[in-house]
Amino acid sequence: QVQLVESGGGLVQPGGSLRLSCAASGFKFTIFGMGWYRQAPGQQRELVARCTSGGSTDYADSVKGRFTISRDNAKNTVNLQMNSLKPEDTAVYYCNTVPNAIWSWGQGTQVTVSS
Repeated sequence: QVQLVESGGGLVQPGGSLRLSCAASGFKFTIFGMGWYRQAPGQQRELVARCTSGGSTDYADSVKGRFTISRDNAKNTVNLQMNSLKPEDTAVYYCNTVPNAIWSWGQGTQVTVSS
């Protein structure tokens, strides 16, 4: 069955960095665009970064220039390098397909940016 397993979150001070990883299995990863989504408490889940099957990337304005998405088709993983983190980046981060999230959500990984 399809599995999306996110990891790499944690507590970091403002201005710090984290690298998230998503391990995907159970579907033909290489043909799907993949994205990182996040959901802050009391807010709707939003897409923050996406990478097409061909490697083209796009970012939400709120993270542009700070976050970098990448994928490794040999390992079926998609990563999110997050730099210059801000308190407003605090959320649970998830990966899923784009443009539509077609698989059940994984457990996500918590990112907390606080001093």
